[in-house]
Amino acid sequence: MGSRFWGFSLAVYGAEPVQSECLALQDRLGLDINLVLFCAFVGAMRGITLTAADIAAARAEVADWHRDIVRSLRAARSHLKTIALEDARTTEAAAQLRTRVKEIELESEYVEHLVLERWADAQLAERPRGEAREAVAANLQTLLESYGVGREQLANAEHIAAAALAHAASRDTGGR
Repeated sequence: MGSRFWGFSLAVYGAEPVQSECLALQDRLGLDINLVLFCAFVGAMRGITLTAADIAAARAEVADWHRDIVRSLRAARSHLKTIALEDARTTEAAAQLRTRVKEIELESEYVEHLVLERWADAQLAERPRGEAREAVAANLQTLLESYGVGREQLANAEHIAAAALAHAASRDTGGR
């Protein structure tokens, strides 16, 4: 899976306590975590500050895919966790199915990453580069605002921002 954005997301999501922070943003505030990671990626790795129009365009680019595929698979996987079955054999088969659905859900998120990365390559190639720390913070704030979430919720993404900047620094990509 050759995508810089995907590699970035796996590294950042794997940093403590980013996963729980992402899931809280998703579950409590309804954010698309792929977009959260995208905003961090563009800021940290490219030093680009996104406008509200950029975020609206990126959201629109993946909206149908995220709603129809990613969220549907997530819902199916979650339901498989809670459904009551009659016997151990059926329960084991359902558990194996849940594992496969989780793998497919992850693949669907990879596709969403590819769409977002392609969009960024096409739309942001000529954008001036700035300071990564400022770009990440601004991008996350603008994303939260696009979801109608207040600025005070930015604290719920502090570990995401820190992990994104640490990853960028370790790669020394020039995302100042």
